[in-house]
Amino acid sequence: MTEDVPGEDGRDEDYRGEATIETGELSVTVAVRLSAHFEPIEGRYRWAGRAAPDDTLTARLRAGLREATVRIGGSPARARLGEPDPWGGVRLTGTGRPPWHATPAG
Repeated sequence: MTEDVPGEDGRDEDYRGEATIETGELSVTVAVRLSAHFEPIEGRYRWAGRAAPDDTLTARLRAGLREATVRIGGSPARARLGEPDPWGGVRLTGTGRPPWHATPAG
């Protein structure tokens, strides 16, 4: 299930659904909840949220993994991974176009 909330520019500011987190040879599909907002002074988006618990991803984090690509519907975005929370979920943060925003045509 995907839930999108449109922003002022017609793009969705929130995403809830599946995402693939890729780090080199590791590719894990998990449920995520993400939100984005546009920073007008910086001229770019900032987005963040959480990935559902996943044992493989948690093990890689504990081994030092911090950078990944989050892919939603074929649209990738670089992300920083935070420490697992007490329930095993992983914090995701990124700047630039959120992964649920389609790449502009042209």
